[in-house]
Amino acid sequence: MPRGRKSKRRAQKKHRQARGNTQRLKGAQATEAAAAAAEIEESPSSPASVSRGTSPSSSVAGTRQEPQGAPATSSRAAGVSCPGSEEGAQSQDEKSASTAQAAPYTHSTYRDRLTRQAKKLGQFLLDKYKMKELISQAALLEVVNKKYKKHFPEILRRASECMELVFGLDLKEVDPSSHSYALISKLGLCSEGNPSDESGLPVSGLLMAILGKIFENGNRATEEEIWDFLNSLGLYAGRRHSVFGEPRSLISKYFLQQKYLMYCQVPNSDPPRYEFLWGPRAHAETSKMEVLEYMAKINDTVPRALPGLYEEAMKDEEERARVRAAARAAAVAERRARSRAKARSSSHM
Repeated sequence: MPRGRKSKRRAQKKHRQARGNTQRLKGAQATEAAAAAAEIEESPSSPASVSRGTSPSSSVAGTRQEPQGAPATSSRAAGVSCPGSEEGAQSQDEKSASTAQAAPYTHSTYRDRLTRQAKKLGQFLLDKYKMKELISQAALLEVVNKKYKKHFPEILRRASECMELVFGLDLKEVDPSSHSYALISKLGLCSEGNPSDESGLPVSGLLMAILGKIFENGNRATEEEIWDFLNSLGLYAGRRHSVFGEPRSLISKYFLQQKYLMYCQVPNSDPPRYEFLWGPRAHAETSKMEVLEYMAKINDTVPRALPGLYEEAMKDEEERARVRAAARAAAVAERRARSRAKARSSSHM
């Protein structure tokens, strides 16, 4: 075969491989953060020294079960440290800190030690969230081993990133004068009323991941696609997850009843097939741009790196802006009409 033809075929093969990698990256956008949560096991309490709708048809439950011997998903978002995934982290951390001066830091050693500290801080943040308490900067500093105080900003960044990507919580400063913080849900979701969330942990992160999957699938995803997606995160129908509970119950009795998701028959499907769409409450409490930013952050990129989705999200933002402007104009017109009516009534008197 002539050399030129071989070169052309090699180039075409590389192009196909690159295109496949791009598609896999897009498919992974909404999965990595929730996959991190699949690793989290029920954690012990923080150290003592630290202050502390109608149900859809049964087909929603999904027929997919965990394959025999299927390993739990172990991938996690890069740089995100989550609490409870490593036993004995505190004692090991103390040992590492005591020998820090005797042995030089390597990149992996530095990263592992900060990861352990971020896990401790993350567990403390979750405890405060469940207790509905404000979090002072002084309390956060207490949690971090004194050997790592100078790395506190990086440790807090990692812990905050885990709260956002896995649990859908933002750490926000609510009182600048006292440097007090609180964890705020990215959606209106809270653990209260969630029958499968006995631990009191929020489930907004998983919902954001599912909304992202629906968005990237053309704003609708079949039941099979959603369960394939959940299975890839280590979530299986009928199997209780330590963070999210039993996923079938979570979806059918919470996400659907609270109208964050809609479950509909695929038009003209025979035999009937079903699909998931964004529900009215998801449209009200978040946006395509916010979900896209969530997806992009998981992969340490920016929304513009996904041009098709970014263009659609921008159009959605423009439409939302028009609706808000129209609502404001209607409210102003109504107030003026009331003022004129009141003025006329006063003049007649």
